[in-house]
Amino acid sequence: MTNPVHDATDGRPSDRDLTVGPIPRHMLRLSGFLMLSMISYNVASLMETIFVGMVGTNELAAISFTFPVVMTLQSVAMGLAVGAGSVAARNVGSGDMERVRLLSTHCLGLVIALSVVIGGVAYFFLTPIFSFLGASDEVLLLVVSYMAIWLIGMPVFALTNVGITLMRATGDAVTPGYLSSLGAILHVGIAPFLIFGIGPFPELGLQGAALSFVTARFLEILVFFYFFAVRDKMVLFEVTGFNQSVREMLHVGLPAMAANLIMPVSMGVITRLLAGHGTAVVAGFGVAMRIEFMAIMVIFAVSISLSPLVGQNWGARLYDRVKSAMRTADAYVVIWGVFSYLVLVAFGDIFVSLINDDPLVQEAAYDYLLIGPLAVGAMGVVYNATHCFNALGKPMPPLIISLLRMIVINIPLVLIGNYFWGYMGIYFGTVVTTVLVGVLSWRWVNYTIEGRMMRSLGLGESQ
Repeated sequence: MTNPVHDATDGRPSDRDLTVGPIPRHMLRLSGFLMLSMISYNVASLMETIFVGMVGTNELAAISFTFPVVMTLQSVAMGLAVGAGSVAARNVGSGDMERVRLLSTHCLGLVIALSVVIGGVAYFFLTPIFSFLGASDEVLLLVVSYMAIWLIGMPVFALTNVGITLMRATGDAVTPGYLSSLGAILHVGIAPFLIFGIGPFPELGLQGAALSFVTARFLEILVFFYFFAVRDKMVLFEVTGFNQSVREMLHVGLPAMAANLIMPVSMGVITRLLAGHGTAVVAGFGVAMRIEFMAIMVIFAVSISLSPLVGQNWGARLYDRVKSAMRTADAYVVIWGVFSYLVLVAFGDIFVSLINDDPLVQEAAYDYLLIGPLAVGAMGVVYNATHCFNALGKPMPPLIISLLRMIVINIPLVLIGNYFWGYMGIYFGTVVTTVLVGVLSWRWVNYTIEGRMMRSLGLGESQ
């Protein structure tokens, strides 16, 4: 079979081979196409927020309550994606493409099984979960009806996202960007017909938003399987070595799942605290988070692009290139963090007014945009470190970093902030936490890389 990392005609390294060529060029290519998918996803999310906001404030608040639950449900699949992507990238770097294909096949099968089980269990606990998060009676009925439909699409959404991660591990930046964009375009194209009842379709309101998500993801996965299974031949339909694949994936994947699960816990605490300040504050927070994601998606793109870049070069024992990749990525996210904060402070009120016309929601949303985006650059440094550690096959540092950022430091600070300064104190507590953990993460990951470089040069230690 053709190795997708090399040109099929003459065997020369292609753009998928990240062990040669300038680091900045690879990073810009990988993150650029990843940004394409994230822009598409976020535009679809923003459009959905606009559509739902036109239906009502309670519906908008209901969407905001889904954040921690959706993050929790997706954390298992994405943990497996992190584990499989880490192992796959290092095997690509060492030249073992047959192992990459087998691992990819086993990973997708496991994701389907786990997503179906987890989604089925979650369905029966939707009401108590959102009651615990502080949803009022009117909002509770709306959010439960939304999630009951959303859960139907969760397995295919998880499967596509994991498969796209595996594509990136082989250095393919182009196809994942187009596939993610396709899903987002389908979502935003279908949504207004089902939400407002355009043409022959019934007016479904918030349920229409959920149904449009499900429909778009089922269409997207059909296209994904063509590229992944037919074009790249990354599906082998073999169970041989399944246990070994699971062990390798879970070595990194289990701590990654745990780290992913920590974030919804923290988000749940914040949502519960904000609910004490009224429905408009929760709705405003949801609007502001979607706007801020337009800035955060850039640092996501940079940090996620580190995974294949670091993994392939670490597998090829090119440690100096790993160090260079980290320096480049940290410079990108810090510069972007400063720029994005200035833009959001200057134009945030305009962005908010385009999404919702409720004055109370607008005020609450802009209050967040004055504080929350201060942490964007530091957040990027944290994400760079965690993606680098996972790519190296070192899953415990990211877990510890997540515990510090989301639980150990953040929750006490947001509780103190809420007590003294209300919901603005919650936002300040989160910013202080992210800056502190960013400094720690930067030092830790650089110490790890430099240590391996020195041992490799001095002792010739094998990987």
